[in-house]
Amino acid sequence: MAGYRDHALDGAAAVDLVVALYDGIIRFLYAAIAAVEHGDVEARRAAVKRALDIIIHLQARLRMDIGGRPAQALSEFYAATFALILQASQSASTTKFQRAIDCVRNVRDAWREVARDPAANADSNQAFAMRHAAAEPANRATGSNWTA
Repeated sequence: MAGYRDHALDGAAAVDLVVALYDGIIRFLYAAIAAVEHGDVEARRAAVKRALDIIIHLQARLRMDIGGRPAQALSEFYAATFALILQASQSASTTKFQRAIDCVRNVRDAWREVARDPAANADSNQAFAMRHAAAEPANRATGSNWTA
């Protein structure tokens, strides 16, 4: 299955790869929830590490010099989500993991919208990040003042 998935992404556009990374975060957070429900601390830590590794990768690839305010908004979203996932792991809270999933899914869905019709969204890249990257649930959990 992994070989098929790798091959399927070979010719993918950059935005499709971003969507795949968000899907990975969501998949690992669901694995963390399952680990919490089974009382498996090691599996929870492993799943959380994988999700956080993806977030770190996404944040490290942001180009603030080119992306401007949308890149800053995404950076703040990643930081808030990272903190929420750490809190969820520390407290073994399925509720907080689910909140993180909801936030990531919200932004992933916005990226999917861009992937479906990149030409229609080319003029609204800045509006995209500002409009769709809202992580309001993460803000409450982390105390972040990030808004979109």
